[in-house]
Amino acid sequence: MFNKVITLIDEANNQDPNTEQHNGESFPKEYLYSQRMSEMLTRFKPDADALMQIAVRAQHIQRWKSPRSDFEMNKQGYHQWRSALYIFHASLAVELMKQAGFNDTDQNRVYNAVAKKDIKRNPDSQLVEDVASLVFIEHYMLGFASAKPDYNEEKWIGIIRRTWQKMSDEAHEFVLAGNITLPTPLVGLIHKALE
Repeated sequence: MFNKVITLIDEANNQDPNTEQHNGESFPKEYLYSQRMSEMLTRFKPDADALMQIAVRAQHIQRWKSPRSDFEMNKQGYHQWRSALYIFHASLAVELMKQAGFNDTDQNRVYNAVAKKDIKRNPDSQLVEDVASLVFIEHYMLGFASAKPDYNEEKWIGIIRRTWQKMSDEAHEFVLAGNITLPTPLVGLIHKALE
């Protein structure tokens, strides 16, 4: 069942029309993201159970089907989009788990984790959030910075601090112990934000 649902998630993400380059190869964007999520989970929480491996792999499943442009381009619209995404990803993950033969209890646990229910209180939701934050810092923060040339230092310090606040103490320790690769051009800014 586990192998089947992972295959279904990968097949779903392989349909992404958007691509990203990695090591000279082109990959469907969300497929590459899901691989990075699973790889980070293995580093951060190697003893994570099968259900959390599924939740982490499905965190951005078919994200391109719910574009930001479907919502108002303001702060409220952004939050509505994020909330809608959590439900979209969680519902799709559960649908694929059902196809693979998982029971309702397992489906509910993954749904709650992917939908970020009771974050900070639900360790499953916090784990998905931790892994997503670690992946963002290591793989996507620099690209995000490059796409926002109008953001000043103060704005960046705020973004870094908000990302840090989402993470658990365990994830903080993981970063501070040097277990992820920080984006070199942003290292000074990251240290400043965390002072």
